[in-house]
Amino acid sequence: PDRKKAILRNQKIGFVFQFYHLLSEFSTLENTMMPGLINHDSRSTIRDSRNKAQMLLQKLGLGDRLTHRPNELSGGEQQRVAIARALMNNPEVLLCDEPTGNLDSEMGKEILDILFSLNKEGQTTIVIVTHDHEIAKRAEKVVEIKDGKIL
Repeated sequence: PDRKKAILRNQKIGFVFQFYHLLSEFSTLENTMMPGLINHDSRSTIRDSRNKAQMLLQKLGLGDRLTHRPNELSGGEQQRVAIARALMNNPEVLLCDEPTGNLDSEMGKEILDILFSLNKEGQTTIVIVTHDHEIAKRAEKVVEIKDGKIL
């Protein structure tokens, strides 16, 4: 059923999109907290979500940007907020669609370093969809698809 699929996506899978999909009316902290608040409304859940979001944002170098809105952040900062948001519920799998596609090469390398270190530190499987062969070279395993077929 749709509800069970939504719960599975929220609790087990994190998504990092090429376009960050941050909500413009919410702060960095609020955008990051969102997955932790879905389907919960108790005060302790809000407090726990806030603490977890602050910890993730601090780890990603955004501890001083908690109250900033997305339009006040650089592209790299927005992508790091999107990564923090994707990690809020400790997903087993993190799906990333061209996570560095809109970033300059230096910021793209920083984002990839973060993603690969998260994979090594934790129990999170990271799947990166990319057309960039340099990114693919960094992966443990590469599956190449051409014309809809696995090569």
